[in-house]
Amino acid sequence: MARLRFAAAQLNIVVGDLDGNVERIVGAIKQAEADHCDVVAFPELAITGYPPEDLVLKPSFVSDNLAAVERVAQRTGPTAAFVGFVDRDASGRLVNAVAVCAAGEIRGRYHKRLLPNYAVFDEERYFEVGTDPLRLYRLGDLLVGVSICEDAWLPDGPIRQLADGGADLVVNLNASPFHRGKVREREAMLADRAAEAGCAIAYVNLVGGQDELVFDGASLVVAANGAVITRAPQYEELVFVTDLDIPDRSPDDASLPVVDLREVVTADHAPADEPVVVTPPAVLLDEVAEVYEALVLGTRDYVTKNGFSEVVIALSGGVDSSLVAAIAADALGPGRVHGVLMPSRYSSDHSITDAEALANNLGVDHRTITIEPAHTALLDLLAPSFTGHEPDLTEENLQSRIRAVLLMALSNKFGWMVLTTSNKSESAVGYSTLYGDSAGGYAVIKDIPKLLVYELCRLRNAREGFDLIPEHVLTKPPSAELRPDQTDNQSLPDYEVLDPIIEAYVEQDRTVGDLIADGSLVADADTIRRICRLVDLAEYKRRQFPPGPRITTKAFGKDRRLPITNRYRG
Repeated sequence: MARLRFAAAQLNIVVGDLDGNVERIVGAIKQAEADHCDVVAFPELAITGYPPEDLVLKPSFVSDNLAAVERVAQRTGPTAAFVGFVDRDASGRLVNAVAVCAAGEIRGRYHKRLLPNYAVFDEERYFEVGTDPLRLYRLGDLLVGVSICEDAWLPDGPIRQLADGGADLVVNLNASPFHRGKVREREAMLADRAAEAGCAIAYVNLVGGQDELVFDGASLVVAANGAVITRAPQYEELVFVTDLDIPDRSPDDASLPVVDLREVVTADHAPADEPVVVTPPAVLLDEVAEVYEALVLGTRDYVTKNGFSEVVIALSGGVDSSLVAAIAADALGPGRVHGVLMPSRYSSDHSITDAEALANNLGVDHRTITIEPAHTALLDLLAPSFTGHEPDLTEENLQSRIRAVLLMALSNKFGWMVLTTSNKSESAVGYSTLYGDSAGGYAVIKDIPKLLVYELCRLRNAREGFDLIPEHVLTKPPSAELRPDQTDNQSLPDYEVLDPIIEAYVEQDRTVGDLIADGSLVADADTIRRICRLVDLAEYKRRQFPPGPRITTKAFGKDRRLPITNRYRG
């Protein structure tokens, strides 16, 4: 049995911030050295941030990233560091890579062999498949292999090949984005992979928000039998240190080339009498709680990484804006959140009192700006053009667009980012106003179905121990309040009917014919046809929506790419 002191640097990296990322990485290396670690591993493409997308098409960016990883290597000491970066292969083609650094130099490189090209991943657009020979690194009494993210997802892939070649431990660098249930899916996969290979796996994941993606951390080590040895917390940036006792093989068992790092990776090992670091696995959040934390982290990082410090939200007294306000207050602190009540002639008294109660409970700044003068003025301006036409959605949507103008004026004046409040159920079927409630900088709950909105509100109230979000908000019929006595179910089926149709049609890519023939939905054929048709018609609207955090297996945005001009009706 050999002992290895391992550090997972679960960092929140900023895409394109090469200098800042170097400092984050070096800081973690110095911490690992102070903790007498043998090795510290970083997330995939830690130098550039993930995903760098078309930045890697800029030759200067790639060159700057190569210079950055050299600077990291020069600042390494007796602890080996596995650092993700963009490399060029022998033919000058771009590859997703790991630099194995120690004692001031890059001692080896690994090029990713399996490139994901599905869902939110486009790696074949940017990178070539790695073809360099596999090798192992001797650290103390152990032989350690290195791989990157997708390399772990294929049976008999690089991890099995490294293990068959003599690896006692394979370190896997990741930028694995969150969706609901993903962490358990990952752990099941890693358990299978470790058991198949007969080799322990250390899995290091990115944490933080990047545009539409949220990375949840939860780095872990699994034993050769698939059991979880230790796990880092979800959604937390930290350097996670633990001592691993791993059965080592005879050096003669290695069939792959070995780079011996024992002379340079001394790690100034801790005194023999220092206690062994045994870190128990962090407890995983339940699925609703992990979604809430993903929304908080995604919102915080999108706002702050893009240079904003404060946000503004339209508070309608409804469940969606209430949830967004609670998330924003948790993400940024209540002092950086501004609520705006914008009542119209159709606003109910309880909408105003519910919004005020929420703002007071959260401790956020709020103001009231009535839209009636602007609404009246616009109706008067348009009256000559609308002569002979009965009022319809046009007049309703004017109210939403007036509110957007006011929010954007506050944003321009004070530098506040506008957070929109539409949920996935509404945006799926176009139940929102283009250039109205869809206008803003970040759409916090754009991938949250309406029924899950209620679950998240209940969770937040349970955490607080009282009705932080007023109970009346959660029990009154949802309404846009753009006409007298309006409720959502006048235009849409109840959400218990609507949400499963959207999930099947959008996230599972099933056709109308499939859904009707299946018979498992609580909806008749006409309802299924109508809802799916609404989803198709709203595609042009959604393309103009702001980004928001991906929570489901298929979010609107880069995850789902259907043509706007499209006549297929399967």
